Amino acid sequence: MSKAAFKNPFGSSLSRTLACALVMAFSTPALAQSIAITGATLAIGDGSEPIQNGTVVITAGKVVAAGTGIAVPPGAKTIDAAGKWVTPGIVSGFSRLGLAEVPGVKETNDTRAARSPFSAAIDVAPAINPLANPVAISRTAGITRAVVAPVAANGIFAGQGAVVDLGADLTPITRPRAFQYVEMGEEGKDDAGGSRAAMILTFRMMLREAQEFAKAPASYDGRSKDALLNRVDAEALVPVVTGAMPLMVHVESARDILTILSLRQDFPALKLILAGATEGWMVAPQIAAAKVPVITAGLEDLPSSFEKLAATQSNVGRMVKAGVSVSMGMLTGDDALQLRAATQQAGNMVALTKVPGATGLSWGQALRTITAAPAEAMGLGDRIGSLRVGRAGDVVIWDGDPLEMTSAPVAVWIDGVAQPLENRQTRLRDRYATPGEGAVPKAYEW
Repeated sequence: MSKAAFKNPFGSSLSRTLACALVMAFSTPALAQSIAITGATLAIGDGSEPIQNGTVVITAGKVVAAGTGIAVPPGAKTIDAAGKWVTPGIVSGFSRLGLAEVPGVKETNDTRAARSPFSAAIDVAPAINPLANPVAISRTAGITRAVVAPVAANGIFAGQGAVVDLGADLTPITRPRAFQYVEMGEEGKDDAGGSRAAMILTFRMMLREAQEFAKAPASYDGRSKDALLNRVDAEALVPVVTGAMPLMVHVESARDILTILSLRQDFPALKLILAGATEGWMVAPQIAAAKVPVITAGLEDLPSSFEKLAATQSNVGRMVKAGVSVSMGMLTGDDALQLRAATQQAGNMVALTKVPGATGLSWGQALRTITAAPAEAMGLGDRIGSLRVGRAGDVVIWDGDPLEMTSAPVAVWIDGVAQPLENRQTRLRDRYATPGEGAVPKAYEW
């Protein structure tokens, strides 16, 4: 390939040698041979700190080796990542990715079913659109997997969420029906009649009805005026009450968190995940003792509602210090669009270690909140979220420290398949970065 013929598809920040190697990797049939990324500052994603001169080897879509002193397999495509950083793909712990193209345009918004007779039975997986612009934009930012939750509309239960990959194909679902989502804070009380007392009673009675359905499906009458669940929703909650499906509970205040944890006294099989938990730091020892993972937002530091009066950016650090497994996701808005804020969230946790009186995370701990921790919360820690042997070949090469806002991915693999880093935003950038003579009328010129 001559220099004149070479066109760098990964941006000018890459060296020509690295870019050529990546082009060769992209042109190779998916999973046809091993890929070895060498010489990088390497982060495994499991909470350990980065190591120098690391190597990652991907074979048949899986990580087969990662660390120092790793031998490159014969015949492997070798990519010299000297001066670069390599991490597992970022996992967004909470989002509505693929359910909304433009949230304010109802025709593109499938996040909530306001007029549906169903709630718990709704499964978001068939509605997730892998061609939505936010998917490609997030992939360009190094996001390779995401937890996708529905929005509650007709009651406290919103439906069944999914875990997806952001690959450039039409098969995005990593795990359908990965969890049931329920609102149990200020929004939940409104959906259940106007008070927390009514919300908790409604929740308990719905779970009781699901238990009744599990015992005798044929005799369950979901049409009775006394029934809180129709047959379809009752059946959907059976895996929740038996512990086969995790229950993700959106709850923010310390008092509400304790109430949710106490529900296990009556429903011991519940496999809980707390989403939100802005005041989690206040009851972190209780959350840790219950072994309940938390998915939260790393940028919550204002008392934006009554259930968030004790908000602090030290929330994540204090919970981790207490032994809670904490992930971070988009729980503060733009949940369908701005998944790329994940590295900023994690970077803020590192920065907090330098703020007097604040509690932050080490670099490795911070990366874990957006890699291995959300994967483990979804029961997928043995498949995704780190560069441990046997995990999916979700790998990102960065041009600098990925938790610094000035850094960006230069290459992304999902399941060992190299991914395009082009999206609508990059095309618009390139189109207008150096405008030239074109079809624009002269009236538009200064």
